[in-house]
Amino acid sequence: MTNDTDRKYWDPVLETQSRAAWNALKLELLQRHLRHAYDNSPYYRASFDAAGVRPEQLHRLDDLRRFPTLDKKILRERQEAQPLLGDLAAVPEREVVYVSASSGSTGVPTVSPFTQQDFDDWIDYEARQFWSSGLRPQDRYAHSLNFSLFIGGPCVLGAQKLGALTIHAGTVPSERLLAILKQFQATAIWTTPSYAWYLGETAQKEGLDPRTGLAVRRIFVAGEPGGSIPETRARIEALWGAEVYDYYGLSDIFGACAGMCEEKNGLHWAEDHILVEVLDPDSDEPVAPGERGEMVLTTLKKQARPLIRFRTGDIVSFTEEPCACGRTSQRLLGVHGRRDDMLIIRGVNIFPSDVEAIVRQDHDFSGEYRLIVDRPDHLDRLTIEAERSVAYTGSNEALAGRLRERVKAITGVGAQVSILAAEALPRATHKAKRVEDRRGQVWTA
Repeated sequence: MTNDTDRKYWDPVLETQSRAAWNALKLELLQRHLRHAYDNSPYYRASFDAAGVRPEQLHRLDDLRRFPTLDKKILRERQEAQPLLGDLAAVPEREVVYVSASSGSTGVPTVSPFTQQDFDDWIDYEARQFWSSGLRPQDRYAHSLNFSLFIGGPCVLGAQKLGALTIHAGTVPSERLLAILKQFQATAIWTTPSYAWYLGETAQKEGLDPRTGLAVRRIFVAGEPGGSIPETRARIEALWGAEVYDYYGLSDIFGACAGMCEEKNGLHWAEDHILVEVLDPDSDEPVAPGERGEMVLTTLKKQARPLIRFRTGDIVSFTEEPCACGRTSQRLLGVHGRRDDMLIIRGVNIFPSDVEAIVRQDHDFSGEYRLIVDRPDHLDRLTIEAERSVAYTGSNEALAGRLRERVKAITGVGAQVSILAAEALPRATHKAKRVEDRRGQVWTA
C-alpha cells in the first residue's frame, strides 16, 4: 500500500464489490475453512461427525445452519481438557506466534491463538478499518487500551501499518494520559465510551478544555454499546470537539471486527474474515435485516483456531443496504446489549442501551445512570437512577416524571425513577457497570 492520503479506500476492489461478489467470496472461503477445521481439529471432527455433517455438504451459505454451534463455555471446557490451546486448535503450537486471552471474568481466561498469517491478516484489516474512519499517515495516534494479553492491544499496529505516528500509551492513570495527549499533540485516541467521557470530564476539572487545549479530533471507542447510540456519541463529541467512531471487537477472534466509516451510519463488518448470522435467541431462526437477534460468528480464514458458528451472546442488528461511503460490506447497526444483560420486566425486554439513549438525549441529565432490578412482593421492579446536570434548576419530581414517561413510551416498561445529584454515581475508567440485579437475593419457592 502507498501512503497516498487522497485515496478513499484501503482496498478499493474488495471494499466496493457487489453483494453477489461478497457472497461468492465468503462461500469459497467457508468451504476451504470447514475442510481445514475438520481435517486438523479433533474437536471439529468429532462435533461434525456427531451432527452428521461434513465440509463437502456445504454448497450454499445457508447450508452452514446444518452445522453445530458452540459457545464460550465449550471454548473454556476444551481448553481445560487439552491445555494450552485446546482441541479446537487446528495447527501445532510451533506454528502459533501470538496469543491473546479474555479477561477471565468467569474464572478461566480463554486463549486465542494466531499463526503469523492470522496475525498479518488481522493487522491489515485494522489498517483498512482505521483508513475508513479517516485516520491518515499524518496523524498522531495514541492507543489507550490495555496491552496485557488484551486482544485490543495489537490493533495499534494497524495504525502503524497505514503510516500514522503511534503512541503506545496503554492504560495509564488519567492525569498521565492527558499529559501524553498534550505533550505529543495526539490527533486520535482509542478507548471505551465511558472512559472517553470520564477523561474529558477529568480534563475539565484540571482546567483543560479538551476542545481547545488538546489536538484530539478523532476518538475510536469500543467495548460498550455507547459508541453506536447517537445521543451518547453526540455528548462525547461535544465534550471533546472531536468525531467519535464506534468499533466492535471480539477477544475470541481478533481486535476490531467492525467499525464506522466517516459516514458513521453503522459499523462496516470484516466480511472477508468473519461470516455473521443473526438468530432469534429462542427459535434460532434468522431474523429479518434490521431486526435484533443474537450474533453467531464463523471465521473464514483464521487457521490457528477456527470458530464455527460461535454464539457471542451479543444482541445486534445488521443491514446490507449500501452505505453512502461507497463500501458494500454488511454493517452492524449496533450492539444493543448482551443476552445476559437483557432485562425482562413483567414480560417486556429492555436493555441498558435503551435507557442510555433517552438519558443522554436530555441535557438536563448529566448522562450517568444506573438500573436497579429487584423483586418486591414477587413482582419485578425496575428503578432508574439518573444524575441531574449541574445546570438543571428545576425540581427532581418534574425531571423524574419526564424520564419515566419517556421510558414507558419508548420501551413499554414502567419504571421508578430516582434523581441523583450531579457526580453521585461512580465514574468508570474502563467498562461501566450499568445494571445491579438484586433479584438473586430474593428467595422464591
